[in-house]
Amino acid sequence: MIRMNNDVFEPISQRSRGAEGEENCRIKEIADELYRRCCLYEEKLREGKDHVRPTEVERRIAEGYAQENGLWMPISQVFGLGVPGPSGNENDTYVSNDIIYKVNNLLNSRGSVIQLLHKVLLHNLLFMETSYSLHGFTGFPGSSIMPIFKQVLVKDATPATTIEISTYMAALGFSSTPTNGRYTNGEIEVWDLLPRNVLKDQEGDIFVIDAEIKLAKGG
Repeated sequence: MIRMNNDVFEPISQRSRGAEGEENCRIKEIADELYRRCCLYEEKLREGKDHVRPTEVERRIAEGYAQENGLWMPISQVFGLGVPGPSGNENDTYVSNDIIYKVNNLLNSRGSVIQLLHKVLLHNLLFMETSYSLHGFTGFPGSSIMPIFKQVLVKDATPATTIEISTYMAALGFSSTPTNGRYTNGEIEVWDLLPRNVLKDQEGDIFVIDAEIKLAKGG
């Protein structure tokens, strides 16, 4: 897997023994390939003494990769994904039957596609019931890129309470921190676990539909 730290691309180890599904492998392969291409691109830029922001390098690489591999959706077709749903700081959503599509603007990932893919892999490891699959990419060619993810729609649910969220995370081996909605197990930090991002269905089952996740420092 890959992360970008202080605007520098860095490889990180594959921690997730449980991230074995085909889709997780596919997402990891895409992240690795984007990282490989970014490294080659950066090397050429250094040789030419040009200066381009790492996020701009990623955008160019990811757009080219998506178009090469049939993963590019023209932004004019996004509304065909489904009925527009609630939008947040990071995602515009579209609902189609039992699926919710999330078009991510990379705002919470510092503009990094690779960082977002890494976060999605961690989400899929921890919260398998609401795991993401990568549907494709959209955006304005030459200007922006937005990954599109699919997630199973949790129906007939209500926001979980903070106590229910804490109890659920404790069952997963996570401890609360002084910051509301933030948890850690020493290796992984999860935050923004607030009622708007965690649902409870009619049977009392808890579903984390959105969260910020990263490897803990030193973890």
